[in-house]
Amino acid sequence: MGKTFNLTRREDGIAILTMDVPGETMNTLKAEFGPEISEILSEIKRDSSIRGLVLISGKKDSFVAGADISMLDACQTAGDAKALSQQGHVVFNELEALNIPVVAAIHGACLGGGLELALACHQRVCSDDGKTMLGVPEVQLGLLPGGGGTQRLPRLVGITTALDMMLTGKQIRPKQALKMGLVNDVVPQTILLQTAVEMALAGKQIAKPVKKSLVNQLLEGTGFGRNIIFDQAAKQVAKKTQGNYPAPAKIIDCVRQGIAKGMQKGLEVEASHFAELVVSKESEALRSIFFATTEMKKETGAEGATPRKVKKAVILGGGLMGGGIASVTTTKAKIPARVKDINEKGLSNALSYAYKLLDKGVKRRHMTPAARDNLMALMTTTTEYKGVKDADIVVEAVFEDLALKHQMVKDIERECGEHTIFASNTSSLPIGQIAQAASRPENVIGLHYFSPVEKMPLVEVIAHAKTSPETIATTVAFARKQGKTPIVVQDGAGFYVNRILALYMNEAAQLLLEGQSVEHLDKALVKFGFPVGPITLLDEVGIDVGAKISPILEKELGERFKAPAAFDKLLSDDRKGRKNGKGFYQYGAASKKKAVDETVYGVLGIKPGVDKEMSAVAERCVVQMLNEAVRCLDAGIIASPRDGDIGAIFGIGFPPFLGGPFHYIDTLGADNLVKILERYQTQYGDRFEPCQRLKAMAAEKARFF
Repeated sequence: MGKTFNLTRREDGIAILTMDVPGETMNTLKAEFGPEISEILSEIKRDSSIRGLVLISGKKDSFVAGADISMLDACQTAGDAKALSQQGHVVFNELEALNIPVVAAIHGACLGGGLELALACHQRVCSDDGKTMLGVPEVQLGLLPGGGGTQRLPRLVGITTALDMMLTGKQIRPKQALKMGLVNDVVPQTILLQTAVEMALAGKQIAKPVKKSLVNQLLEGTGFGRNIIFDQAAKQVAKKTQGNYPAPAKIIDCVRQGIAKGMQKGLEVEASHFAELVVSKESEALRSIFFATTEMKKETGAEGATPRKVKKAVILGGGLMGGGIASVTTTKAKIPARVKDINEKGLSNALSYAYKLLDKGVKRRHMTPAARDNLMALMTTTTEYKGVKDADIVVEAVFEDLALKHQMVKDIERECGEHTIFASNTSSLPIGQIAQAASRPENVIGLHYFSPVEKMPLVEVIAHAKTSPETIATTVAFARKQGKTPIVVQDGAGFYVNRILALYMNEAAQLLLEGQSVEHLDKALVKFGFPVGPITLLDEVGIDVGAKISPILEKELGERFKAPAAFDKLLSDDRKGRKNGKGFYQYGAASKKKAVDETVYGVLGIKPGVDKEMSAVAERCVVQMLNEAVRCLDAGIIASPRDGDIGAIFGIGFPPFLGGPFHYIDTLGADNLVKILERYQTQYGDRFEPCQRLKAMAAEKARFF
């Protein structure tokens, strides 16, 4: 293996230290670099001709993307993890203690350990490029910045700003970074190195105090004020994480102790907390998601098939879904999209939907009006099949009506080329049934987006028996360009995500009819770790949509999918949820705070009774989902437990800290899950019967991973 760090000396006395990890596209920090850096630092100390040092990356588009995550998985104990953090502290302290000026020249991703490296330098300059992003995203992996970040960041940008960065993991753009004092200068990439050299030649500068808002000045300036900041942060974190994620509280503690007791103590606390988090089951689960998604990016979705290039897309239907799909196609994938709808109203909806989303970027100054208009120009509209002949893919987002979808397939085969892919965004109709109308069924595939399209990361790519591998690979690549995480699932009613969701929702409905209150049900599942409760979700998706899907699932998959009959009463009372302002919750101007519409109990003919233990309420809904996920794996609907975990986390917000349904079953133990299901089966009937595969796994004490 070649060297990662190369030191070159310039005639003006400035040395350039270039980091370039051999054979990798991005720089990541690895434990084995420690000795190499220390050796270079002592060489610099010995050489009196070196007047300053500039740190720069040898990679085209990234500074340092963070620490190498697989290094953490290699830690056997908390002691191993602590040693890693302490080794980072030693090297970064040495760098900071150099008596010559050290300047970091940043272009591209400067994240996690990469930003901590830059913080150990005396000054930072970054390029004004769109690829340049600074941040400490460790919290997203259930960790904290373990290379001194919890100590140096608050001292540089202030406690409030630093906590905000560390607790959200958000990425900061160059202009923001300059404003908050994270970098000393922002320049075009062409003069980045030259500027860094000039900064080094100018000698060590006293950092200008960061401009803080008056409130923050008052709060951060006194011990009493700082305590208010930490207590508020702790409260917000507890509310947001429901106590399910240990990292945020530990981040606050590191900063609190470091500010109160000094840098040395702060670093000790940081190393200990970091070590505990590395070996926690939450971080292990979150890292497994990171590895799974990274691995999936390398797969085409169809063994041996090469995706065809998509140069133009057509979207059928300008409704909420159609508008969203057209928007991510033009703005994220930068692929021209032609929206076809039967009336002009649908088309103007789709255009204004995309415009609103882009304009947010302009208002936040992330984008120029010209850039917005250029992206808008990629979207065109038509009420007839004009300008669609050269489409590589057509995404259909019309009503859930089989006859209508058959008509669309025929129209597209008549109007487009022989290779045009017909992708249906159906949420429940089997793709095989839609393909029955096609003369080229190999081009027909399902592409199921979740609402709202621009926010939900998952899409299900659904292959039926005759879909060609090339069609699968092309569709997967297209979804990825739209910024989505695609999972390939086999055809079947409800596919994967809606199928496991349906039983969970039905069980929540049963609990409601047994007298659990709407708030209690929702609270119980948010406490368990879902982003929203099942009843809120039903209002958001639409009670009418749920009512349409249930009979399809029941017909194809059997009795256990039967929705409670009482729910018909909601529709006869014209309750569709948020979309018509009438559901389980109150909507409209008057309802500032989310409140239940108490009249809903009368409509259903029930009276809320005594609330059961939250954990019991959550368990009953969740075990239904787990059991069905295993059935889907058994039936080959999903290819692997990994895909099942990613689908549930990205598609319905299954709690990420549990790692997904299959990781969670491993944690519970298949034998325990079978016992729980059998107990419910005796109490509530056969909808809880554990599936064969679970019983077999319980008998053999087998695991998925």
